[in-house]
Amino acid sequence: MDTEHPEGTEEFRLPRSRQANERLHALIPGGAHTYAKGDDQYPENLAPVISHGRGAHVWDVDGNRYIEYGSGLRSVSLGHAHPRVVEAVRRELDRGSNFVRPSIVEVEAAERFLATVPTAEMVKFAKNGSDATTAAVRLARAATGRPRVALCADHPFFSVDDWFIGTTPMSAGVPAATNELTVAFPYGDLAATEELLTRYQDEVACLILEPATHTEPPPGYLAGLRELADRHGCVLIFDEMITGFRWSEAGAQGLYGVVPDLSTFGKALGNGFAVSALAGRRDLMERGGLRHSGDRVFLLSTTHGAETHSLAAAMAVLTTYVEEGVTARLHALGERLAAGVRDAAAAMGVGDHVVVRGRASNLVFATLDENRQPSQPYRTLFLRRLLAGGVLAPSFVVSSALDDADIDHTLDVVAQACAVYRKALDAGDPTPWLEGRPVKPVFRRLA
Repeated sequence: MDTEHPEGTEEFRLPRSRQANERLHALIPGGAHTYAKGDDQYPENLAPVISHGRGAHVWDVDGNRYIEYGSGLRSVSLGHAHPRVVEAVRRELDRGSNFVRPSIVEVEAAERFLATVPTAEMVKFAKNGSDATTAAVRLARAATGRPRVALCADHPFFSVDDWFIGTTPMSAGVPAATNELTVAFPYGDLAATEELLTRYQDEVACLILEPATHTEPPPGYLAGLRELADRHGCVLIFDEMITGFRWSEAGAQGLYGVVPDLSTFGKALGNGFAVSALAGRRDLMERGGLRHSGDRVFLLSTTHGAETHSLAAAMAVLTTYVEEGVTARLHALGERLAAGVRDAAAAMGVGDHVVVRGRASNLVFATLDENRQPSQPYRTLFLRRLLAGGVLAPSFVVSSALDDADIDHTLDVVAQACAVYRKALDAGDPTPWLEGRPVKPVFRRLA
């Protein structure tokens, strides 16, 4: 049964999703293949299990339809089952997906990618972001002969591999000796980064960071990092998993005009299909190739990295972004949504507590308590009210498939959620509105 939007009442329940979640936990550690999709990220017993999606909407196994934000952890930026992407994929499915030698699709996809991101000179495709970022780190270590990785401490995720996961509260299984080789620098602080590079003089192989997140880079910051990397002889790596295409068709490096040595892309690149990319300077990338005289670097070698249908999806995405001005549309949608949420929050007296942040194409929200501190209980309250109103929104990251009616409905639901938020603030305790345990942060030591 398609109930269009679930009723916005305290009686909103998801019995089939709850049963499906139990089945998931019985067979899959964590009940999902990505921790950020876990049911601990949603109010208790209100974690929808998805049946299918189209455009900006998804349906759960209980028959409820939702307007979806943050689709596929930001990967589905054109909307689900986008016709242009599906058509490109379908054309390849009957032609075989994987061969004993490279397919012509691989060079066509590389040409299309490098035409869209002209700051890079070579590209190698893979299936997920972690493999691409780890390959970039390995290449930097090989090129410099140095052991340490310097990562931006203010950015939440880089890889599932030990060099990063060892720095999180979920470091179980990572040897201490590995952890010691990763050091951190703060975003936006060139002096602190220079101090770090001086302290570990000639030991740091690379600086790796997202060029921008929920805050814009301070004036001159990225150019300053470029200069620091050059002066200290280390490789500058931009993780463009999120900024790629959402900031501009050529990524954040294209928008801000600062060229990294290496960069990694994923998420939006395949509109939900599994494809990522490591791109960068020819002299570095060639170290993972066959046409150089130095020591070989095992850069990326994945059986499924060049599946034809995923590369066809990537080409369709790149073409759509350029020809249809998708990045501009994402910004316009995000600006309208952000303004509406701020107005709704202010009207309900919670403008200092429900806070929208980030670039318009990549909006997140903060839920703050009476003391204006981040609050998981208040986030739980807010998510519960959004879900009950037919809005699935772990963030407010937009897709280009949203229309005016979707935004209008979202803002109506946000206003209703903010009214309840105000009641909780006045009571000094959101607990009566939670109906269960609060949502939890992804990175924590104990389950």
